[in-house]
Amino acid sequence: MKVAILQLNVSDDPTANLAVTRAMLAEAAAQGAELVCTPEVSNCISTNRDYQRSVLHHEAHDPTLAALRADAAALGIWLLIGSLGLKTDDADGRFANRSFLIDPEGEIVARYDKIHMFDVQVTPTETWKESAAYRPGSQAVLARTPFAAIGMTICYDIRFPALFQALAEAGAQILTVPAAFSPVTGAAHWHSLLRARAIETGCFVIAPAQTDTHESTAHKTRDTYGHSLVVSPWGEVILDAGTDAGVFVFELDITQTEAARTKVPSMSHKRAFDGPT
Repeated sequence: MKVAILQLNVSDDPTANLAVTRAMLAEAAAQGAELVCTPEVSNCISTNRDYQRSVLHHEAHDPTLAALRADAAALGIWLLIGSLGLKTDDADGRFANRSFLIDPEGEIVARYDKIHMFDVQVTPTETWKESAAYRPGSQAVLARTPFAAIGMTICYDIRFPALFQALAEAGAQILTVPAAFSPVTGAAHWHSLLRARAIETGCFVIAPAQTDTHESTAHKTRDTYGHSLVVSPWGEVILDAGTDAGVFVFELDITQTEAARTKVPSMSHKRAFDGPT
């Protein structure tokens, strides 16, 4: 089947971002894509929490989600919305970082809230505390479709292989990793981590990413790494989108998952062990 990645460079304006995403979605469908994947926080990139509260919505009223569901139905495609920043009813006011899988009728097949929060000090001048604004999820999600079983993750989850192992053991053939990766950690670890997760599980890894400098009127700008990747179950990089925003289409042969697992059936070789003490 044909799959497309939309590599985005969103700003802090959800309305403007939606117009760009919808145009790219139509372009991907025109190129024959049956599944289209967008990056993490496809609706808005902002580090200003007060500003986010003024432009983000609850899921039931989110205009980006509603429009993209309608487009998926109109175009007759599957759509992975990598994630949206959404308001919640949590008492502490934190948002959800939520991924959606939409079917060709525009229905939500699966939702996944990012489990692992990016609370790090990358450099002396670059510190992130995602958990201050977003509350973590707690449920791993496997979505079963007519073409493959999809294990849903988001960005920083990539550093926690147990999640990917659990998804593969539950039947995943494709693992999605929509991201807005830091340029520093991206240059050091992005390719290696994604290839490792594919090799360990014998799954395709599809990782649509944000890229470049994200313009803002409400706070300082932010940069992301780009390089949306598709990795085969054998660990081969079959698509690297570089750093330009755009539509990237590729062919996916799901039979490669079984072929890779037959060659090296490591998933079936796991053994219990004691220790360490």
